[in-house]
Amino acid sequence: MSTSLLTCSQLRLSVRPEKILTRSYAAARGEAAGDPKKEIIRKTLYPSNIRNTATPTGTWRPDVGRALQHAIPSVQAHDTIERAWLLHKRHVRKQREAELARKFECMRKAMEELERVDKTLYMGANKEEDPRARSTAEVKLSRSLKTSEVRTLEARIRGLFPRELRIPTDTPSKSGWNYDWKPFPRPL
Repeated sequence: MSTSLLTCSQLRLSVRPEKILTRSYAAARGEAAGDPKKEIIRKTLYPSNIRNTATPTGTWRPDVGRALQHAIPSVQAHDTIERAWLLHKRHVRKQREAELARKFECMRKAMEELERVDKTLYMGANKEEDPRARSTAEVKLSRSLKTSEVRTLEARIRGLFPRELRIPTDTPSKSGWNYDWKPFPRPL
């Protein structure tokens, strides 16, 4: 019998905290006993961390040590499960990298084909553009706008989803339809 098997059979997983700290800073001040709202808020924000019963949400159980010992009886089993999980994560990562490489290769071939077919479209697709740069029409328009509208104009980046577009919902708003709403004009 090897020594590693002896030490593993004698090894027990420790699941009890060495020292239980209590939060006493929330109850340090003497509050007036007349208003129960403050006490409820305090207990909600600063719950007791003394664990003597199971929590209703299942985040802490007193028998967690026994459950772990029953599910994973040895260190070798735990290490095997850990290595299998890391192997699975590596396989998933390799699949994602292979898919990204395939997509990148397709994009590269499409760009080569575009360059072969039409140079001007290829140059237009690869033109670098400063998203903060404004055209002369935008500068002229911004001089006649209110400050909030200028901020809206400056916040919008060309080619991206417009920020002021409303989120689609399943139900109408409480105030009903705004018939006077117009999207902010953006000169291109």
